[in-house]
Amino acid sequence: MTSKVFIEILEQIRRFIEEDGLVAGDKIPSERELSERLHVGRSSVREALRALELLGIIETRRGEGTYIKEFGEHQLVSLLGTFILQGQKAKADLIETKLLIEKICLQLACQRCNENELAALKQLIEQKKIDYETFFKWTTNAGQNYLLTRIWLVLNDFFKLEKNVVDMPPLFYENMLVALESRNETALLMLFEEHVVKQLSKQ
Repeated sequence: MTSKVFIEILEQIRRFIEEDGLVAGDKIPSERELSERLHVGRSSVREALRALELLGIIETRRGEGTYIKEFGEHQLVSLLGTFILQGQKAKADLIETKLLIEKICLQLACQRCNENELAALKQLIEQKKIDYETFFKWTTNAGQNYLLTRIWLVLNDFFKLEKNVVDMPPLFYENMLVALESRNETALLMLFEEHVVKQLSKQ
């Protein structure tokens, strides 16, 4: 099978996933069904599925079938990271880009979050189940921009590959919650700038 045919099969599988409205945790069509739908041999489909599984995009469960994995668990991120994050400039650019995305997500969350989401965040803080990653997973979801969420997840995975850590005290999250509840975007961004940006600028 040529690389062109291989890429075409991968693209058609992606298209079927999108057209069928499949999401993480959903089962994808069987090897036989994909072979019939794509009009290619089962060995070609098997090879394409094996590549997707090696990248962590799908997983095979014995006796059950093949399922889509949660975004963010992809081994592709760590694989690309070893090539992309070479040199101090690339690492500094990663931090700068991540901070810019987080600022946008904070603004959107401040504008769009609802009472249930705020209550969920408050509960996380009160139960001391909050950390920086958890807070920004909440923020990106509350911002209701699917593409920004995906971009942040990838950047965050790259960020963790570099052993970077953001450690904030409980008071930081409490103050961020107050700003979110009052829809005070200025206070929200000031807190972010004062605590997060300053901390990361030292790394």
